[in-house]
Amino acid sequence: MRRALQVARTLPSQRADDPPVGAVVYDRDGHEIAAAHNDRARTDDATACAEILALRAAGNALGTWRLDGCTLVTTLEPNTMSAGALVLARLPRLVIGSWNKYDGAICSLWDVVRDRRLNHFVEVTPEVLISETDTLYNDYLDTPQPF
Repeated sequence: MRRALQVARTLPSQRADDPPVGAVVYDRDGHEIAAAHNDRARTDDATACAEILALRAAGNALGTWRLDGCTLVTTLEPNTMSAGALVLARLPRLVIGSWNKYDGAICSLWDVVRDRRLNHFVEVTPEVLISETDTLYNDYLDTPQPF
């Protein structure tokens, strides 16, 4: 989670309309294979969430879309799009820091990754370094937002 926090903090401060979220994918041996932060505002791409970008980079690094054996660590609970991508990528493990009360899809509003109707189940470890991830996210929420 410390690495994901470091990645989240690389989001340019002038992009205050994009939450500071960092995501890191580790292989089955615990080696980092991909990392990304939110990049929606800079790219004008609604799909450029940290988790999606990290999954894309991990797939490219491994040469496959199936991320069997990998773990994704993210500073903020993923939204529905990102949660769906975790399931589709067959990612077995997810580690999250803070809960996302606005559009969280792991437990806050929905529980996409553990929905037994889907073809894959993701093991979730929540609230890792939550005081640090909450501080990062709350600092963002205390900044005037353009929306």
